[in-house]
Amino acid sequence: MPSETPAFDLRAVVLSGFLPAALFAIGEGAIIPIIPIAADSLGAGLAFAGFVASLILVGELIGDVPSGVVVGRIGERNAMIGAAAVSVVGLLVCVWSPNAWVLAVGVFLVGVSTAVFALARHAYMTTAIPVHVRARALSSLGGVFRFGYFVGPFISAGVIHLTGATQSAFWIHVTCCLLAAVVLLVIRDPATGARGFRKPARASRPDTAAPATAAAVTEPPTDTGAQFVQDEAHGLFRTIRTHRKVLLRLGSGAGLIGALRAGRQVILPLWAVSVGLDDPTAALVIGIAGAVDFALFYTSGQIMDRWGRLASALPCMLGLSVSYFLLAWSGHLDTRVGWFIAIAIGMSLANGVGSGILMTLGADLAPRDHPAPFLGAWRFTGDFGSAAAPLVISGVTAVASIAVASGVMGVLGLVGAGVLLRYVPRYLPRRLR
Repeated sequence: MPSETPAFDLRAVVLSGFLPAALFAIGEGAIIPIIPIAADSLGAGLAFAGFVASLILVGELIGDVPSGVVVGRIGERNAMIGAAAVSVVGLLVCVWSPNAWVLAVGVFLVGVSTAVFALARHAYMTTAIPVHVRARALSSLGGVFRFGYFVGPFISAGVIHLTGATQSAFWIHVTCCLLAAVVLLVIRDPATGARGFRKPARASRPDTAAPATAAAVTEPPTDTGAQFVQDEAHGLFRTIRTHRKVLLRLGSGAGLIGALRAGRQVILPLWAVSVGLDDPTAALVIGIAGAVDFALFYTSGQIMDRWGRLASALPCMLGLSVSYFLLAWSGHLDTRVGWFIAIAIGMSLANGVGSGILMTLGADLAPRDHPAPFLGAWRFTGDFGSAAAPLVISGVTAVASIAVASGVMGVLGLVGAGVLLRYVPRYLPRRLR
């Protein structure tokens, strides 16, 4: 007897969801390392070059929540195509910038467009992927981004070597954005069969998502799915008000996950300097650790789909927390270089086990018929933690020491693990089927 629900087309979802994300991630990975170099070549001092480099993250943070409203109004695919176009504009500003201030404007535009693209891609995968493979799909999406950030710098180095111009790396991202837009225009949406631009119609999607998310059960909105799409008043503040409890409780845990993840990217290079490693050795150790992190993305998804979200989230947070404590403890040892190598790999193992956890929790909690505004607010919590962590580490290091900063991050990790242990079972069942 034929099923009324269309069969899930994994190939179509991979082409329409993963391929554009991979292209966008490769492009972004190619430009991130050269932004401070480009700023320096335009006459910026060290401090201002660092500020310009940080604007891509600032742009993502500022763009997170409003992007949910944009995606909800025009649809995921349209938003991704539009974000790619805005990103191209920002990149062209970077290419032709006469000074570091103009470069800063271009980098900020790229950051904002990245927020829209990422949110639209997250909302698209939330509605297109069946719940029984959701964690594996979203952790694979996290792996796609890790792959892009790993490959992008190598492509950038090759292009700069061939052209002799630092700004030429921005053309890599331009090319990637255009290719992503072409893919989105050509590949059919597996849920609707449409190509290119289309109006958002959440009510017409097949029921491949969860039958009812925990957020919808614990804090149900009063409107139907069709009203969510049609209601002009459903936006940022209404979303935050409707889901304020889950955003405050589980959102704080998401922010701490983001903080511990971002913190490791700051503290490991600083610690390598403090223990006397030369630049090539430090880069090699951190690169190997990054490869370990990337290798575990699908394993993380399997853990979440089989044993629940906590089975991935808690080992991730506890592993990162213990690693920070060990880093702080090992600073005075004669074997601190060996400890640093082991801890860097241990951090990557812990982080890899939690690959995709924030996207998966957000997808589980989001209203099925109108996920984008909620996902925008949810992503803001994680990105806020990511943005705050480098400031916490640098501030504590300046006032006390890098060992104390590492200890502070370890404490935050334990707090985050406690928050997740307390609130994930309250809003989500142990297993989603």
